Amino acid sequence: MYTTRYPEHDINVAFDMIEKTLVAGGCAENSLHEMMFVNKLFAALPPEAVEYGMRFLHGNTDLPSSCTEIMPLYIRFKSLCEYCSKLDSLKNIPDNITMDQIKKRSEVMQSLDTHEKAFLMPLLGYTYNMDGDKLEDAKDAEEVTTEEQGSTLHLMNAAAPVFVCKNPLDTSLFYETKCGFKSVHLSDESMPHIRITRDNICFILCEGSGTAASPLRTYTNIKYDFYIYASEPFMLQNELKTNGVKIIEELPDAKEAVNASTNRQFVFEDTDGRHICVSQLLEDF
Repeated sequence: MYTTRYPEHDINVAFDMIEKTLVAGGCAENSLHEMMFVNKLFAALPPEAVEYGMRFLHGNTDLPSSCTEIMPLYIRFKSLCEYCSKLDSLKNIPDNITMDQIKKRSEVMQSLDTHEKAFLMPLLGYTYNMDGDKLEDAKDAEEVTTEEQGSTLHLMNAAAPVFVCKNPLDTSLFYETKCGFKSVHLSDESMPHIRITRDNICFILCEGSGTAASPLRTYTNIKYDFYIYASEPFMLQNELKTNGVKIIEELPDAKEAVNASTNRQFVFEDTDGRHICVSQLLEDF
């Protein structure tokens, strides 16, 4: 259930609490627009319908049949409140976190995507115009959106850097067993390689030798071979340490990092001696 105690009757206070959570950051970039969208739909309802929405938020599903048509709004509102409650819970990191707590935080992080997928999807026949800050007919907005998407085709969709390895198989086993990656062996390509993936990270392992297979720190002023941006570096560091990965540079304490000149990060070493820097994801990255 929720970790945040929303008021039982005053929906305006509930939206104030939601806004405070979303403004603090760490959420989807369109979450504030989602809040305004839901708020405006509630503003168009009679007071009794709004009160029923607050009852539904607190688990009362025994509502009159007149609420059936607007039930999708109640569900969307409850999902938004649960989303914000999860964000609030993630901002509280215990000083001595256990593996069970780390696992629980990971599950909560993964569940955020389920809520975010619904953000700004048409609701009750309406959609939200972010430019005009108003409600629009969903059918009219869908036609405009289709035209806009046709003119903004992305020709570049993803990138995958190449790691040169003396033994790609050994390297792939390290990333699979120690770092939670998945591998796909593509020997029938023009350049045989192993593709390594986890979450939004993807890179390629190819067989080679010489200086190309050496860690980049052998060159002047280059400290790391690869950067990974993570929303929860503390959880990732604990996962890697538990799996026996060599940590070269520990993640600094959150309080100490406030006054640091560099971004909050930790560094680990892979089986080929590469130093991988895991950096805190910037909100405006």
